[in-house]
Amino acid sequence: MTGDVTLKEVINRLGKAIAMLEDAVAARFERDQDYAEAEAEVQRMNTDRARLAQELDASEARAERLEGANKEVSRRLVTAMETIRAVLDR
Repeated sequence: MTGDVTLKEVINRLGKAIAMLEDAVAARFERDQDYAEAEAEVQRMNTDRARLAQELDASEARAERLEGANKEVSRRLVTAMETIRAVLDR
């Protein structure tokens, strides 16, 4: 009888150990999946950052062109006003 009880205890402990191992494996798979999702999110963020950097560069270039055009228009307006004044003063 003692051998049967011991065998039952060993089988019970083995069942508990297998259950704990299955839980540990499931937890590991979940952590790995979370890591993969986080890695994918980092990749998406890097792609967005690169796209935003390109858009910023394009916007800065456009702003510089507009500033140059604005200066040219201002210079021409000053020239035109001076010409008009000169004509009116005659």
